[in-house]
Formats: sequence, structure tokens, C-alpha cells
Amino acid sequence: MRRPGRRAAAVGLAVVGVGLAGAGTACAVRRPRVHAVAMRNFGFDPAVVTVAVGDTIVWTNADFVPHTSTARDSTWDSKTIPADSAWRFVARAPGRHVYYCVFHPNMQGTVEVR
Repeated sequence: MRRPGRRAAAVGLAVVGVGLAGAGTACAVRRPRVHAVAMRNFGFDPAVVTVAVGDTIVWTNADFVPHTSTARDSTWDSKTIPADSAWRFVARAPGRHVYYCVFHPNMQGTVEVR
């Protein structure tokens, strides 16, 4: 009867190593994040925000007048965001989305979804 040699032991260790390597990747799942954009002084701060698909963007109106966050490509439209209020949106469409305030078209920003 043959006894397992070094080769069999090495194969067993390789299989265990592969199992452990696979277990490490399960922990690397990225959780969605929340990104804040302030509407203040008739501008968006920051003017450009980069997010991942599934992330949430929260626009907070710190001005004394209402604003909107309206994507030029119709991806989203917050409608009116009153003073001292906020609106949130979950990014689902990858790409570069330019947006503006309907009431103050000089207010412009960009959301880059990757």
C-alpha cells in the first residue's frame, strides 16, 4: 500500500490556499456612500462630484430662495427644493451628468457616475 507523498500534501495545501483566497474577496464588497452638495450663494458646492453607481447624492439648500437640481439629460429632476431643505437621489446611470437650477440657470454642476 502506498502512502501519500509530498506531492499529495502540496496539492492539499494548494486547495486550502485557493479556498482562503476566495474568502478574502467576499469582504471587499463596496457599500454605497452618501455625497453632499450644498446649494449656497447661488452655486453648487462642490460643483463636480464623482460617485459610484448606487451612491446617494444629497443636495441641501442653504440659500434663502428655492432651487432645483435638474439634470440636462433628464436623468433626474428634484423639482423645488425650498430654503433649509434637502433632496436625495440614488445614482443609477453611469456617465457624466450636467445639471442646473431651473430658477437660476447660471447655477450649474456635474455628477460623474462611474
